[in-house]
Amino acid sequence: MSKDDVIETEGVVVEAMPGATFKVKLMNGHIVMAYLSGKLRQNNIKVFEGDTVKMEMSPYDLTKGRIVWRNK
Repeated sequence: MSKDDVIETEGVVVEAMPGATFKVKLMNGHIVMAYLSGKLRQNNIKVFEGDTVKMEMSPYDLTKGRIVWRNK
C-alpha cells in the first residue's frame, strides 16, 4: 500500500486514552481509535479533548487511524 491509498479526514477528539491513543469523532458521526504519528511524538505536540485533528485512515480498516495534524 502506498501513501496515496490513505483516506484523509477530520474529526474532534472526544477521549484521551493511555499510550497516546485517542477516540476521535469524525464529521459523519463515527468514532474511531487513533494514535499519534511519529512526528507529533518527536516534536512533543500535545493533543487534548476537544481539539480538531486531521487523520489518515487505511481503506482496509476504517476503525483505526493515525493523527497527523492538530488544529487549534
